[in-house]
Amino acid sequence: MDWSQVFQLDPRALGVIALRTLVIYVALLLGIRIAGKRELGQMTPFDLVVILVISNAVQNAMVGPDTSLTGGLVAGFTLLAVNWAVDRTALRWGWLGRRMVGTPTLLINDGKWVDEHLRKEGLERDEVMMALREHGVDKPEDVQTAVLEVDGSISVVPRSAEATRTRHRLRGRKPIF
Repeated sequence: MDWSQVFQLDPRALGVIALRTLVIYVALLLGIRIAGKRELGQMTPFDLVVILVISNAVQNAMVGPDTSLTGGLVAGFTLLAVNWAVDRTALRWGWLGRRMVGTPTLLINDGKWVDEHLRKEGLERDEVMMALREHGVDKPEDVQTAVLEVDGSISVVPRSAEATRTRHRLRGRKPIF
């Protein structure tokens, strides 16, 4: 068995793999960020196919002709290290984290649609209504707030929950939520 096919020990070749992997990571991060929060939270079978095809397409761009075990490990560990660094950077510098990860978007405020935000996020009212129903709310008028979170999910605070909190505050108690 030729061990040179299994293990790549040339530091320069491994450095090139790490650099190529870093560039692919940053490019995909930017692409996903541009695609928007909606794409993250609502994965369809078509989205899964795209992710699988992208992973196959960028694999060659990351490791090039190197099919060694070492090359694959360097690419994998580079992805993990860069992801860890991005997480730490986002935690340390909040403003940069908000730029990289994004911020939540208000969709319904006090029972009224925020149409400008819906358009910006590429959401239809029907899609938000589906999320409201999943939270046990039938109409937007019954919603205190609905927010598109950075992970693509939609959080809903029904008016009844706000009314309950207000009632508890009026009685001088702490809210139970």
